[in-house]
Amino acid sequence: MRRLYLVTYDISDPDRLRKVFKTMRGFGEHLQLSVFQCDLTPMARVEMQAALEGVINREEDKVLIIDLGPAEARTVQSIQALGRQMGVVKRGPVIV
Repeated sequence: MRRLYLVTYDISDPDRLRKVFKTMRGFGEHLQLSVFQCDLTPMARVEMQAALEGVINREEDKVLIIDLGPAEARTVQSIQALGRQMGVVKRGPVIV
């Protein structure tokens, strides 16, 4: 069963920051700065976490993976945005 995740990160080194951003583009939709929305299978979540572990420095960086629940039950309206409107995030398979 696919689940929806909100992934946010704080990376202290500019080179690692770019690598994390490129890694995350393969797993989800970029919402803003260091925030991605990811619609993932259990295996894809494990692959994403392993890919991030290979890039970050555990002593200096932080990545938060927030489980929002089953992807089928979530809509764009389940994420509230203040200020500039959030664009519609396309749903569907992500090829990694």
